[in-house]
Amino acid sequence: MIRVDQAGEFGATRIYAGQLAILRPNSPGAKLISRMAMQERRHLDRFNELMAQRRVRPTALQPFWDAAGFALGAGTALISPEAAMACTDAVETEIDRHYAQQLEELGDSDPELAGDIARFREEELEHRDTAREAGSQRAVAYPVLTGAIRAACRVAIALSKRV
Repeated sequence: MIRVDQAGEFGATRIYAGQLAILRPNSPGAKLISRMAMQERRHLDRFNELMAQRRVRPTALQPFWDAAGFALGAGTALISPEAAMACTDAVETEIDRHYAQQLEELGDSDPELAGDIARFREEELEHRDTAREAGSQRAVAYPVLTGAIRAACRVAIALSKRV
């Protein structure tokens, strides 16, 4: 779980980095993304700490997630600020589902990890709601764009569990 969650938070920081590389620095979208990126960085730092404490190896796919995350972020920002928000909407929708499954699987077996995941899940839902309020659903081809991103997230999760 920790390996997959660390990979996901790493990917999120790369998506936001790609978006921030494209969006105008003082634009409303960039300000929202900067705030969300700081929270993702805090999540990543925590999972990095847990990996070190529990001697969990990172996914071997991390270099790929680095490039793919940045490309996804930059690509959606190049389409439009709404598409950048649609990316956040899609990713956070899938992460909510993923974290809910993990919390169910953990039960009472690891209160520390469950507490972190529950806390981060709340912030991820806040990101999704923020993206929707900022116009994610007005993005061109919103259903197709978010469907593709959600499918890619599910593949990334499955691969990070195994590799």
